[in-house]
Amino acid sequence: MNKLRSLPSSVCEMTSLYLLDAHFNELCGLPSAFGKLSSLEILNLSSNFSDLKELPASFGDLLNLSELDLSNNQIHALPDTFGRLDKLEKLNLEQNPLAMPPMDIVNKGVDAVKEYMSKRWLDILLEEEQKRIAAETPQATSTPKAWLERSVSWVSGVSGSLVGYLSGNEKSEKDAYLDQQL
Repeated sequence: MNKLRSLPSSVCEMTSLYLLDAHFNELCGLPSAFGKLSSLEILNLSSNFSDLKELPASFGDLLNLSELDLSNNQIHALPDTFGRLDKLEKLNLEQNPLAMPPMDIVNKGVDAVKEYMSKRWLDILLEEEQKRIAAETPQATSTPKAWLERSVSWVSGVSGSLVGYLSGNEKSEKDAYLDQQL
């Protein structure tokens, strides 16, 4: 057992690093720029016991991550960006007091966790967009019809982007129904 309490922020500059094993330490957290480890494929942060409680938001930028072990920690919630980890195939979250995602989702496996967190991320983006629109143009959203027209337009763009993102295509087919004028 080591007694590392933190990883130096300089570790985030090791962009060619593909494996990081920091299990059996006393890590309290990870550097905020941890997502810069763009080549990281295997990450073991298990057994940091009562010390490791959260992951940085940049964690979702680890797009090449395929194996992740976070077992035996005190993580209550995965970062909202977690659903972006498309290449993740192996995930161990055992012995964490997880509330987000709920344990019934975790028990269904890695694909269920990624799907749940992706949907959560999209819901957050939608809510932020609605707040932004309301703040920018309060008159334009004052009637239900105006709000609906703007929302349909935004949802159309998001759904097209999402289909392309999930299918791996840069260009995705649009649903003609979403392009109809109300």
